[in-house]
Amino acid sequence: MSRYREIVTAAVVADHIDDPSWVILDCRFTLSDPEDGAAAYAEGHLPGARYADLERHLSAPRDGRSGRHPLPQPAAFAEALRAWGVGPQMQVVAYDEGSSVYASRLWWLMRGWWGHEAVAVLDGGLEAWMAAGQQLKPEVPKVSPAPAYARPATAEGRWLDTSAVEAVVSGADGRLLVDARGVPRFRGAVEPVDSVAGHIPGARNRPFEGNLRRDHTFRPPEELRAEFLALLDGRPASDIVHYCGSGVSACHNILAMALAGFGVTTLYPGSWSAWVSDTRRPVATGD
Repeated sequence: MSRYREIVTAAVVADHIDDPSWVILDCRFTLSDPEDGAAAYAEGHLPGARYADLERHLSAPRDGRSGRHPLPQPAAFAEALRAWGVGPQMQVVAYDEGSSVYASRLWWLMRGWWGHEAVAVLDGGLEAWMAAGQQLKPEVPKVSPAPAYARPATAEGRWLDTSAVEAVVSGADGRLLVDARGVPRFRGAVEPVDSVAGHIPGARNRPFEGNLRRDHTFRPPEELRAEFLALLDGRPASDIVHYCGSGVSACHNILAMALAGFGVTTLYPGSWSAWVSDTRRPVATGD
């Protein structure tokens, strides 16, 4: 049986829409209106899809130090998986409105943090599903909870905390920080969300939007690979540490690198919002 580990097309998902070994998770969310995603789900979603909320399921409560979207507590995430009916052998598909930003967060949590191999993002999201002539349904599925799904002992947990990123900035760790936010935010020209504008010193900018075509599907793996190789400039992929504003859009770059054949690289989940929670940490502006 085929397993999908990065992206999957609308046609393939449609072929498996009634497959009991597949679980579809709707990850739509709007930062400026946190209830918008759940409301959109209630209006209509892929048949059988469960709703995965960024702040209730894919993050822990804020503590003022760990950023706007801290990693969920393992027990809480395990309970979410159980309630969604996800077990170790399930094929999971995540989608959002089309950009795949929030779906990528779910993908990374399951693949890079939890160690679940069979998880993929619906390429092009809801836009691609509708463009393929598929339908949405408002009915909330009746889900039989799965047995408890504890985080496997073999899960590598490819992420760094803020103290480890401080070591990168100090030069004690030679890894490369890559910022997924847009150019104006990276340069410090604007900052619509966090308390301080700019970027972590030494970071390079790779806006996540560069991973997508105009229709919000991912660009070909060979194109993405060439661009990430240029960014690495001779470094191994394991040197990269991805971040963004709060550890969400950075997952999009991690997914793009995996699609390009680099495997699952490292996330700084706290990202910029955690970095600037202590005013003693250095900040850079410009390029």
